Amino acid sequence: MAKKEMKESQYYESIKVVLQYLLKDKFKEIHLEITAQKKYSNILKSEITKHGYRDIIFRFLKEAAPDITGFIKDDFSSSFIVVEVKNEIIKLDNIYQIKKYADLFDAKYALLISIKEIPEEIKRLAKVIPALLSLNNWMKKIVLVHFNYENKELIDWYPENPF
Repeated sequence: MAKKEMKESQYYESIKVVLQYLLKDKFKEIHLEITAQKKYSNILKSEITKHGYRDIIFRFLKEAAPDITGFIKDDFSSSFIVVEVKNEIIKLDNIYQIKKYADLFDAKYALLISIKEIPEEIKRLAKVIPALLSLNNWMKKIVLVHFNYENKELIDWYPENPF
């Protein structure tokens, strides 16, 4: 009997838990929530409002939202993190999708996570077009990640693990 393919949404909680575990010792505070249904907690809404006039983004997030959204804080600042999950091979359009979310949130961390291996063609394209994985601030980059669901671990980061 063939293994049944899981829906993308069935990976959200596992990925959120793995990310929280990865970040817990690196930051003073972490807040991640599943936002694929375009619902945001008051904690996240409050953090967005603290970042200047960013509350205008809610108008656009009614149409599309990252699968997981949150923020991390250290002693001096807070930064947003956006995560898009795919249960298929990463495609070029997926990169532009996460780029859109990262721009809306001015996210320091933008992760495109797939349960499939990162395609070599995408890695090669990112090498010849460096702006492909760059965000509005060249210091910020989109990171592609392969999630091994069976072992519940993030096993391949491209270009590198930002944490």
